Amino acid sequence: MTTTSCFHCAEPVTTGSQFVTVINDQPRLMCCPGCQAVSQAIIDAGLTNYYKFRTEPGSRQTALVPDELNHYSAFDLPEVQQDFVHHQAELSSTSLTIDGITCAACAWLIEHRLKHIPGINSIKVNSTTERAAIKWDNTQIQLSEILNHISQIGYQAAPYQVDEQEKQSKENSRKFLLRLGLAGFATMQVMMFALALYSEYFTDLEVEYRDYFRWVSMIFAAPVVFYSAQPFYFSAVRGMLVGRLNMDVSVSIAICGAYIASCIATVQGTGEVYFESVSMFTFFLLLGRYLEQNARQKAAMSANNLHKLVPLTANRVNQDGSIEEIPAKKLQVGDTVLVKPGEALPADGFVIKGETGVDEAMLTGEQTPVIKSLDSQVYAGTINLDHPLTVSITAVGQQQLVAEIMRMQEDAANTKPKVAEYVDTISNYFTWTILIIAAITYIVWRIYWPEDAFWVTLSVLVATCPCALALATPTAVTCATGLFTRLGIVAKKPGVFEKLPQIEHVVFDKTGTLTCGALTIESIKTFQEVDEEACLKIASALERQSLHPLAAAFNANSQGLVVENAKNVPGFGISGNIGANKYSLGSAAFCQVSAKALSSSDSQTDKQQVYLADESGLLASFTVIDEIRADAKDAVLALKQQNMAISIASGDCSNHVEQVAKSLEITDLHKGMSPADKLSLIQTLERKKATAMFGDGINDAPVLAGANLSIAMGSGAHVTKNSADIVLLSNQLSRFPEAIKIAKFTQKVIKQNLWWALGYNLFIIPLAVTGHVVPYIAAIGMSASSLIVVANSLRLLKVKL
Repeated sequence: MTTTSCFHCAEPVTTGSQFVTVINDQPRLMCCPGCQAVSQAIIDAGLTNYYKFRTEPGSRQTALVPDELNHYSAFDLPEVQQDFVHHQAELSSTSLTIDGITCAACAWLIEHRLKHIPGINSIKVNSTTERAAIKWDNTQIQLSEILNHISQIGYQAAPYQVDEQEKQSKENSRKFLLRLGLAGFATMQVMMFALALYSEYFTDLEVEYRDYFRWVSMIFAAPVVFYSAQPFYFSAVRGMLVGRLNMDVSVSIAICGAYIASCIATVQGTGEVYFESVSMFTFFLLLGRYLEQNARQKAAMSANNLHKLVPLTANRVNQDGSIEEIPAKKLQVGDTVLVKPGEALPADGFVIKGETGVDEAMLTGEQTPVIKSLDSQVYAGTINLDHPLTVSITAVGQQQLVAEIMRMQEDAANTKPKVAEYVDTISNYFTWTILIIAAITYIVWRIYWPEDAFWVTLSVLVATCPCALALATPTAVTCATGLFTRLGIVAKKPGVFEKLPQIEHVVFDKTGTLTCGALTIESIKTFQEVDEEACLKIASALERQSLHPLAAAFNANSQGLVVENAKNVPGFGISGNIGANKYSLGSAAFCQVSAKALSSSDSQTDKQQVYLADESGLLASFTVIDEIRADAKDAVLALKQQNMAISIASGDCSNHVEQVAKSLEITDLHKGMSPADKLSLIQTLERKKATAMFGDGINDAPVLAGANLSIAMGSGAHVTKNSADIVLLSNQLSRFPEAIKIAKFTQKVIKQNLWWALGYNLFIIPLAVTGHVVPYIAAIGMSASSLIVVANSLRLLKVKL
């Protein structure tokens, strides 16, 4: 007798056809109600591809999923989360697409509703991209619970996936166009009857015909009020449910109030009707919202493109040497893949066979191919240009560099500058103020000019636009972040776009920053009866314990030499025991080398010296050479042209520091500095001027963490990049002056947006209150105000790099 296996967990099905889930239009048997509930949740969540690309069966679900979480429970499965959740210790993070965000007030609402929930570490919502970056403690709360909390306040959230996001955006645009088209058609019809009602040619219109036109106008306006204007109502209700009034509250009051009053006038046969005003300003508001939505999607488009560059399939090399084409999502760490010329790499790894040029422009912004050979690191999404490569996979999914860049980019885009926080506070009270002004306006006009009181009040409610204020900053920051991505720059921490324009002094480390960091040993000089090869092996064994850029120069074979009690002193050197002897490798001071022990040629050379000593004294000196970066001089010159002061702070105590400073025309230099010395220098300089610090090696991590603004090279140590505010993935120093220009332009755009938003509101409110703005003109002005802010921000995307 053949036993059927559960389609979800592969356990035997003993319940017959009692539990079935339809997957890809085929009924699939499940072993229990738990597996049936979870599999159905996976399908309902739009994750059908999970069953297509999974490598192992899912875990058996021994209990039913609670009804309130059933729709989201699929997102808690580890095998599903690997595609969009990044785990680090007990903290998990992901990017959520949130359907229903209409303005910055929605972002504020979601943030303030969720940030107080136990287990949620942080949440940042970007109203421009309609996404949220969220971190949570997975021991306290599950992702399904977070999604459920968002659902409870009227928004639908799901993990951000490029393909699904595009489908959702198209579907939303289709629905929006339907609402807009209906409003436009109804407006044209109602306006025809309005002409008949209000034109002087028809002033002698009989009551029966007048009432007929009113009833027909009411019928045509009904779909506009009850269908087209729904987004405004939902947004207003969501805000009020949590005690916050947003801009859609005043709009909803205006639409509903005008329509209800017009219906009453139509039924009673007395008073004025405003069906044409209701239809027209609903149409113009929807038109402005639609154009604004398209502009915001354009601003966020650069973020989507990185994901698209990672291929969907990979050529896996099996153990028998055969090539198998598989979905890239099925790759695991340790797999070997073949990448043919012209193909994109499917995952991060290192080269185990072949040599070729690789286009890394999608990561660094640099179009020049990078030569990759044996043991070279390669990254998902980059393109193999010349020859076949065989690559061993080291990272997949959310652990890949492209995923890390996306997380850092989204963090930067979601971070609010201080000015945005102030604007949020102002916007919070703005609607209350407008409602109060509208109430006073109605009372005054009702007393003195009662026939115009209603439409003047409508104009006041519709004309004002706090949304333009709220959009001023996030749209500009999102566009600037996209520019940074094109330059190969990642802004990792808050405040980057505020700090960059203020910089007046830049301090560079030398090794790996101003120089290439590709250190090589030019010569070896011994001082005792030891040969060069033995000294090189000892030095190589010691440097294997170090992450300093100098360690790369000592790559000789040190097989058989075991270092014990290794002690790494950042900025000075490393020591350790090999057998019965203790060795030190580093600066002359660290190795306790006396001046007498050094030849005059060593002490006077401009090249960097590394010394090896044991307890008996100096054993050898290594002359290390390191070329200055090709664009270092241009970068220093560009910074000087921006009136920046330039300094060098290096741990190297050799004359090589003077040589580099002289070549780059830098007069202020500090050498032989420990990490504590560098930090002290930065703190001293910052008391006088806003200072930025460049670093590369692990010894620069403390000063980067303590600096007001810190920049790390993409080739630097991992801990250094974690400590920095900005990472130059392209390793091009010339990108930094460009980043400053972009930040200054961004600040200029933000100020323009804020002045426009404030100026418009200060200008339009008196005009509306005094009856100089009719309702449909008020709707046009409100929509145009938001649209101008977004369009002004989009100018950033046209900056030539």
